[in-house]
Amino acid sequence: MFPEYRELITKLKTSDRHFSHLFDKHNALDGKIIKMEDHKEPSTPEEIENLKKEKLLLKDRIYAILKKASA
Repeated sequence: MFPEYRELITKLKTSDRHFSHLFDKHNALDGKIIKMEDHKEPSTPEEIENLKKEKLLLKDRIYAILKKASA
């Protein structure tokens, strides 16, 4: 996610607790979605879609923080 911000992500993960929390939550949701789509975890299509929407909102918030920090 956002390879152009790789160094900044590393820096923010250690210096900004809020950013680190958002980043970790995004990655956890990604793993959960993959398990659900691979039928390794029970789910409905609606649950998967809701998690994908939540993940996208987190990604947007992460991107906003990255843009602000890089300015």
